[in-house]
Amino acid sequence: MAPILLNCMGNDHNEYIKQLVQVKNPHLDTMEEDILYHFSLSTKTHNLPEMFGDIKFVCVGGSANRMKVFAQFIHQELNLPGNREEIINMCEGTDRYCMYKVGPVLSISHGMGVPSISIMLHELIKLLHHAQCRDVVLFRLGTSGGVGLAPGTVVITDKAVDYSFRPQFEQVVLGKVISRSTELDEGIAGELLQASSELKDLPTVIGKTMCTNDFYEGQGRIDGALCSFSVEEKLEYLRKAHEAGVRNIEMESTVFAAMCRVCGLKAAVVCVTLLNRFEGDQITSPHDVLVEYQQRPQVLVSHFIKKRLGYFV
Repeated sequence: MAPILLNCMGNDHNEYIKQLVQVKNPHLDTMEEDILYHFSLSTKTHNLPEMFGDIKFVCVGGSANRMKVFAQFIHQELNLPGNREEIINMCEGTDRYCMYKVGPVLSISHGMGVPSISIMLHELIKLLHHAQCRDVVLFRLGTSGGVGLAPGTVVITDKAVDYSFRPQFEQVVLGKVISRSTELDEGIAGELLQASSELKDLPTVIGKTMCTNDFYEGQGRIDGALCSFSVEEKLEYLRKAHEAGVRNIEMESTVFAAMCRVCGLKAAVVCVTLLNRFEGDQITSPHDVLVEYQQRPQVLVSHFIKKRLGYFV
């Protein structure tokens, strides 16, 4: 059976033990070829260690265009050679996801919702495993609805919770429900919060993120095609969420946290709020304001990466 990567600490110097990214699937060891279908990559047709072996940071987000923009941004921030406008989509053989490699950073789109990001994560974690990557940190960069927070606030997730505010992700496997923890790495969250204090005009908090299966009814919106509850019931649910420590709502965090935790990967969810859900359901900020909001998680994670790489103390 393939070993499971554990979040271990080292010797008396308390150094993190760098290990290969692992998977928790003994069947992979018996396969002559592993086809990463949705990436249009394979262990037989591509030299994955040569292509991806130096990856240290993986940043994922819903929008293909946004992740291309982030790849170009991090290319500039790391002052890498070449034209950032000419970066290549390494998943160009498929239209499911996009993937850009920029030095030690991988930028990948995951689509919208748990099913889409789940598929991507399975193949991403296998890719990192086959490429023999070590000591990798994963980030989900996204947008969200704030719960009692002003638009433009960046939320660093400490726990991803479900609709009942439980820190767990339920996966149905062979007709049975498996529950997995959704706690994220406290050390990475703390580093991100510290990094935010070093940047101007970047309001940032740590809190719970609620993950739902829907943008409308599942998040208590009253502006969808269907609505079976009153405004008062919606506000009461949001109040309960806030009392439970929820500070924002999105649609991918639980499975992201759960899969990373099972495979021993250090990970963080960093999302900006586009509105305060106590004040409404529709996103009404001007386009240029929304663009600037969406850049905030990218700026924060970029700063984190540059500090990790020693660009500044």
